[in-house]
Amino acid sequence: MIEARRLHILRAVADHRTVTAAAAALYLTPSAVSQQLAALEQETGHRLVERGAKGVRLTPAGEILLSHTNAVLAQLERAEAELAAYGAGSAGTVTVAAFATGIAEVVAPAVARLAASAPGIRIRVQDAEGDASLPMVLDRQVDVAVAVEYRGAPPADDPRLTHVPLYAEPFDAVVPVTHRLADCAEVPLAELAKDPWIGPYPGNPCHDVVVLACENAGFQPRLEHSSDDFRAVVALASADVGVALVPRSALRGMDLAGVVVRPVDGVAPTRRVFAAVRRGAEEHPLIRPVLDALRAAAGVA
Repeated sequence: MIEARRLHILRAVADHRTVTAAAAALYLTPSAVSQQLAALEQETGHRLVERGAKGVRLTPAGEILLSHTNAVLAQLERAEAELAAYGAGSAGTVTVAAFATGIAEVVAPAVARLAASAPGIRIRVQDAEGDASLPMVLDRQVDVAVAVEYRGAPPADDPRLTHVPLYAEPFDAVVPVTHRLADCAEVPLAELAKDPWIGPYPGNPCHDVVVLACENAGFQPRLEHSSDDFRAVVALASADVGVALVPRSALRGMDLAGVVVRPVDGVAPTRRVFAAVRRGAEEHPLIRPVLDALRAAAGVA
């Protein structure tokens, strides 16, 4: 009989590519992970992983077992949800990981809604960039992620996750008040090809949006200044050291005295925000109200 917790370890190793990284995500020691993998190989009668200089990869047998692992773990999540519903689990803690603007836009309003509609549910919020929260859900560090679509992100049909679309928002061009395009009603991105740029670090989903938008306009942005804090990005633009693309919601409440904010001419670059939970957990009586509150806060029917 295959133990479900060993399947969870197998999936973590497949996700993180090394035993050490998987162990850190699962709060285990590397030796404990290795022991559980060895036990799983003994249970299945097959070699499941191969270790190399660059980490660990699954064998063909390991890939077969992983494809069933996703379905098994999702079904276990559904079983837990049904048992919780049977036990009228209307009180408990749900941990939500979200990026800063997402916290302001939907998480905080959802917490306020839940305080009135489901007072038994306690929400714990963790600030995590859009590319960090999904692994936290898969590793069971948090229950819900509010994340942004990005290159390399798990697709909407990933068998490990259930996606709940929340909202999409455009990026606006932010240029110094002295910029040659400051008087334009809309800013053509191609006209910024020779300007120095300010933007998030690689790995931040917004970095991908900015770079892809510029590539679609026919150039590679010359990123001279980097910050994941959009207040810092706007402050640098106001100091006349470069131009930027910033999500519209991130500009709310900011000091924009030294910059001009304009829509992008043509099709604006957009970030799409969604909530994600482990597949099967979406009907849990504690998680379902949280997802509903996030959707309501985002203005989604």
